[in-house]
This record gives sequence, structure tokens and C-alpha cells, in this order.
Amino acid sequence: MSACVPTRATDPTRPAQVHQPHSPPPTPPRRFRVAGADLSASIAVFLIALPLSLGIALATGAPLQAGLVAAAAGGLVAGRIGGSPLQVSGPAAGLTVVTAELIQHYGWRATCAITVLAGIAQLGLGCLRVARTALAVSPAIVHGMLAGIGVTIAVAQLHIVLGGIPQSSVLDNLVALPDQVARMHAAAVSMSVLTLVLLFAWPRLPGRTGQMLRKVPAALVAVAGATLTASLAGLTLPRVELPSWSSHALAGLPEGPVLGVAAAVLTVTLVCSVQSLLGAVAVDKLVSGRPELQGRVGRSRLDRELLGQGAANVVSGALGGLPVAGVAVRSSANVRAGAVSRNSTILHGVFVVIAALLMVPILELIPLASLAALVMAVGIQMVSLHHIRTVTRHREMLVYVVTTLGVVFLGVLEGVALGVAVAVGVALHRLGRTRITHEEREGVHYVHVRGQLTFLAVPRLSRTLHLVPRGVDAVVQLDGSFMDHAAYESLQDWQSVHVAQGGTVDLGGRKGTRIAEPVDSGHCRCRPWTPWRNHQCDAAAEAGTPPTNASSDGQEETIEARPSGHQLARGISAFQRNTAPLVRDELARLAREGQRPSQLFLTCADSRLVTSMITSSGPGDLFVVRNVGNLVPLPGKESGDDSVAAAIEYAVDVLKVRSITVCGHSGCGAMQALLASEPGGALTPLKRWLRHGQPSLDRMAADDRPWARIAGRAPADAVEQLCLTNVVQQLEHLRAHESVARALREGAVELQGMYFHVGEAQAYLLAEADGAELFDHVGAFDHAGAVEELRHPA
Repeated sequence: MSACVPTRATDPTRPAQVHQPHSPPPTPPRRFRVAGADLSASIAVFLIALPLSLGIALATGAPLQAGLVAAAAGGLVAGRIGGSPLQVSGPAAGLTVVTAELIQHYGWRATCAITVLAGIAQLGLGCLRVARTALAVSPAIVHGMLAGIGVTIAVAQLHIVLGGIPQSSVLDNLVALPDQVARMHAAAVSMSVLTLVLLFAWPRLPGRTGQMLRKVPAALVAVAGATLTASLAGLTLPRVELPSWSSHALAGLPEGPVLGVAAAVLTVTLVCSVQSLLGAVAVDKLVSGRPELQGRVGRSRLDRELLGQGAANVVSGALGGLPVAGVAVRSSANVRAGAVSRNSTILHGVFVVIAALLMVPILELIPLASLAALVMAVGIQMVSLHHIRTVTRHREMLVYVVTTLGVVFLGVLEGVALGVAVAVGVALHRLGRTRITHEEREGVHYVHVRGQLTFLAVPRLSRTLHLVPRGVDAVVQLDGSFMDHAAYESLQDWQSVHVAQGGTVDLGGRKGTRIAEPVDSGHCRCRPWTPWRNHQCDAAAEAGTPPTNASSDGQEETIEARPSGHQLARGISAFQRNTAPLVRDELARLAREGQRPSQLFLTCADSRLVTSMITSSGPGDLFVVRNVGNLVPLPGKESGDDSVAAAIEYAVDVLKVRSITVCGHSGCGAMQALLASEPGGALTPLKRWLRHGQPSLDRMAADDRPWARIAGRAPADAVEQLCLTNVVQQLEHLRAHESVARALREGAVELQGMYFHVGEAQAYLLAEADGAELFDHVGAFDHAGAVEELRHPA
């Protein structure tokens, strides 16, 4: 744990730890040992990193040894300190354009110093714990930045592929391309073509033999094949030149305007940080598909990852290396190769150091055209069709295109700034693009609002509403998905005045579905939420007394302590009269098509949890499983009761739900009973069931993991701590079920943790912050899904 993260002993706000007298003594620390899976994975990553590091150094115009220095620093330093155990760091293609521009403006030694300063800035950001702020960047901007960098790399490396020398800008490279094609070098072109053929054909080798051969990285095969062919054929063409380490250039003070240097440091800091953090999120998604890692590899601690990347950049820059960032190609290879800890990343750095010191004669046989072809292929892959389809589906193609063109023709920082400006403009345009119309049909005045209803539309809304004459029947139909406070107050004020003047108002949602009753609807004064308070209008009207209402201390405020025995019949009657006409069409459709829920929702049997209310879901949206304590028994330990496992299997394998949510809540009676349980005594049905919650109790009592937090604060008491811990533990139990594990591996389902505070009417979602479970407000995760689907080609 880093110095910036408080430990349990130094945090006085945490509740006292529950002592379990039967808990086993803590296990002594084990000696350092490297697993065989980590060793094999590190070799696979090293074989990928070696040619790519040299190729990226070639593309930037830096000394080729700088790529090896950065790869070693990323493996050894970021691998040891970083918060994402399986992410592999090193020189990344996403930094190629930035580094090349810095070398042209300031020289190589000054670029190293800028890398050091950027690393120091990352260390500061890590201590300030702002890592998750970087994830707020629109995915369209990130995709556009990567695409622009990929185009720039591909165009520049094409000149080396043809046997020439690239120019300083994309425009210059495009202008010089026809002349370069006319003067292309046959040997360089042949080795480039051979490299590309091997690179793309090797992963597609058929049969069992091909399956065995595909375990060797395609990048290594492509470069090794071209090198061997060029050496055996005796081709004359430029090759790798690694000068003596004794003459290797180290960092020097940058010279130039202070603002220019500051902008350069800011650019390197932002690009390195965003790429590394998004890469860490992507690695977490890969790890979630491997159930055997769930108990061994935790989710990435983003602030610590920022600290690790900063330290690696300080070391790399000081030793004359390229800027360092998390690299998706190497990270995904590390996970797929079976790595189980950060030892694989560290060992890959050790192998890079050994290669840099002992394999120089072999590395100097590699043709530059082969490395250029390899990097050009990486650049082309950065323009991802999957990304383009994603931004098109979310109507952000303009942001993507502007960012891409800005990066290509103006530079990375300028292109990203332009993309941010366009994204803000698009968001404001969507908020302000609201159509409000008024028409009269058969004596009824209809006001139709299409789009988001914000304060920007309030003047037009007010003008249109005042076109409705006094005392008439009016229908206001809202087709947007959002209404801010200013628009709500304007609409409610007009409604109150219009009803007071003798008119009626019917507020409708999409397709005219009524969303609120007129204020003067007979004797009933119910608001939409009152049925959840057991408010019975019919009974109140007949008795002439106000309805029952629970006060804040739990006492009834009227003389009737409990609803009468006819409450069920009255509730059904009210449903048939008021609600059934509104939902009949939707339920008829569901009856025809069958149930197709998108989520499996596992929650407690507590009567205060109304799942449809707190998730704003309707009929057919949720497949709900409720039990005492929202427990998910481990497979094979259900004592003859397979009801939960059967529901999970049915939801995942038959209904094909896309997400599974475990929802705990405050004041859970099951958790209170679990805390108060004592060994021995008769095993009642409740006690037998609560035994499935014992792992949650053990997890909370463990000393080797931080306590869960809620919205940045410690839990109020031991009961709330156990409620939070239980959600995390039941998610782990879910991963042990075969159907869930298989769906996670295939990327067909995602798991979510949720906590509902009954007294505050506030829902929290589970995230990961600095290695600890954090339940935060739902609004903090609006971009989470978009960010996690990012895939970086390099």
C-alpha cells in the first residue's frame, strides 16, 4: 500500500473489527517464489516487447536503445510499484507522435528531461488521487486520438518500408510519397512485405500444428523471419545500429520558452496517464474472464497505477529512455499467456535488460524496413473499425473525426483540445435542441415536447404553455429522457395555475403514457409515490380519516396501527382500475414474446426494497431473486437447496441476461443476525441458511485487505460494514458458478455490486479505488461502460 493510502490502523473513523474467537491464526509470510505460469508468460511478453520497443524507437527518431531502456523501466519499475498487476508498461505507439515532435523541437536529451518532469507530475497526480478523473474523457476523443496517431505513424513508416526517410509532418510525407514510390528500394520493400505476410498469416495457421506454432508471438516470427532471410540472401539494406552503452545519452536540461516546455510536460503527462489508466481498466475486464484469477489478482488500483507509471517515467527519462505507458498488446498477451501475478511483468523487464546487454550482435542484424513494417501495421490497427462503429452508434462521429484530423494535421495536444471543444459543443447542442409544439384536437389542447427539457428550453416552454386558453383540457406530452429543476418548476407552476382556473392537465411520457394524475382528481390526493407508503385512498375516503403514515422514528402518526385485512383486495382493485389500462399493451406484448430480461437482480427479501422503484425498471426488465441476506451459496454447499443456483443457471444460460447485480441494503436483519451468531446451539432453518454468509464475516475480520468504503467515508457501524462486505463476497461466490464463469470468459455478462441505503433513499454502485472496495453514488459511473470497452492496439 502506498504512502498516500491510509491503513486501517491510522483511520479512526472505521468501526471496530469484529473478533472471531474461532478464526485461525494469521499465516506467516511466504518466501518469494515465481510461479511457472508467470515465467512462461514473461517470456511471451518479452518476445513481443523486444521488436516493438525497437520499432517504436525507430519511429520516434530516438536512439534505438531508448526503446529498450523504456521497456526495462516499464517492466521493473511500473511492474513492481503499479496498481495493475498484470498490465505491462513500456514505450507505446500512442506516444510516438508526441515523442517525435519533442525530439524535433528540443533534441533528445531535453526530451528525456521532459519525460522525467512528466513522471514527477504523474507522481503528484497519483498522490492527489485524481486517477478516475481521467476516465471522464469522452471515449470518442480517446478513439480519435489513437486513430490520428495511428495514421501519422503509418504514413511516416511507409517511407522507411519503401527504403526512404520520413519527413517531419504528415502533409510533407504525403507530398513526398509519389516520389518515394518511384525510387523505392527493392530489398527494403521485399523484407517489409515478408514481415507483413508473416505478421498477419502466422495467427491464422490451421490445424493442430498451427495451434502449437501460434503460441510463438507473430511479431517475433515476422521480424526474425525477415532478419534470417536478409542475412542468408546477403541483402544490402539499413539495419539496426545500437551504439555502445558508454556513449548512451542521458537526460539534459531543456532549453526554450518555459511555457513551451510546460506544455510539452503536460502533453506527455496526459497522454501517458490516460492511456495507462484506460489500459488498466481493459486489463481488469480481461482478468474478469478468468475465474481462476479472482481470488489471486485484485482489480486495478488506479491511483497506485499512476504512481507506478510516474516512477517508471522518472527512471526511464533519467536513463535516456522513451516515455512509458501501459501497452494493451503486451498486457493482453500477458493475461492470455496465463500470468497470475506482477512477477511476469517484472521478469519481462529483466529479460529486456539481459537482451540489451548480451544480444546486441543479434539485434544489429534486424533490417530497419522490417521494424518499420511492424510499427506501420500497429499504426493501421489503431484505426479500429470497432471504435468507429461504437462512436457512430452513440452519435459522436463528429467528435471522432475532428479529433482524428486535429491530431494528424495539428498535433496530439491540439487535436485533443479541439475534440474536447467539439464534444462540449455537441453536448450543449443536444441539451438545447428541444422542439415544443402546440395544437388543438377536438377541444383538447396538446403541448408536445421533443428532446431534453432543460433551463435552456424554459422560455420557449413558457411561451407555448401560455398559448393554452384558461379552463380547457390540456395534455402535455414529454418525449425526452431528462428534465432539470428549472423546467420542472416552470411546468408545475403552470399546471397549478391552469387547474386553479378550472382546467385539467394530463402529463404524459413517451407514446402518451400518463405519468401524473390531475391535481383535482376527485377525493384522491395521492402523489405517484404514495402507494409505496401503503396509502389507501378508498379506505381513507370511506373512513373520513387521514391515511396511515410512518414517522421518522418508525411510529404510526394515526390511530390505525396496521392496514386492515382487506388491503390486498383494495390494492388489486386499484390496480385493475388505475394501472392495468396503462400497462395492458406492454404486458400483452411480453405475454406474446416471452420474458427477455436484461439483468439478473439478486437482493434481500426485505420488504423495504422495491427493485422496480430503485432501478426505474418496468415489467420484463429484471429477473429478480430474493432471499434472506442476498446470499449466493457456493456450488455444492447449499445443503439440498439449489434454488439460488437454479435461478442463476436459468438466467445466464436460458434467458441470456447481460448483467448480474448483487444488491445489499442498510439495516439488513440477516447481517445483524450473522454478527450476533454464536457457535453451537440448535441449527434452525434460518441459522442453516445464514451459514452461507460466514465467508463475508471472515472477509470483514481479515487483516490483509482494506475495508470497504461508502461514498468516500467509512461505514457507520459494524452492521453497515458487513452489509458492504457481503455484497463483495457474494460477487466472488457468483464467479464460482460454472454458468457465470463461462459467460464471463466469453464476455457475455458483467457483474455489479450495489448498496441501497434505505433511510437516505440513495443507491451506490461498487467500484475499486486504491485496492479497496468503494461504493459510490451512481452518477460517478455514467461513463464506466463506455470506458471499459476501450481496446488499444498498442
